[in-house]
Amino acid sequence: MAAKKKNDNAARPDVKALRELSTEELCTQLSEQRQELMQARFKHAVAQLEKTSELKAMRKQVARIETVLKEKEQRA
Repeated sequence: MAAKKKNDNAARPDVKALRELSTEELCTQLSEQRQELMQARFKHAVAQLEKTSELKAMRKQVARIETVLKEKEQRA
């Protein structure tokens, strides 16, 4: 069986790190991540994106940030 390769998510903070950020920082990260996702989609459309698996990872990161923001909203 082939061993799974770990993605190098050094640039992407995990959920613990996201929960430590303030709401304003999360909002800015969310907008940046959405911008990166949009650019990656354009690259994918013109066949310039080498790692198509990055699209899925970016979508998941956007969802993580949105989830943490919702959690903070509910606590307030």
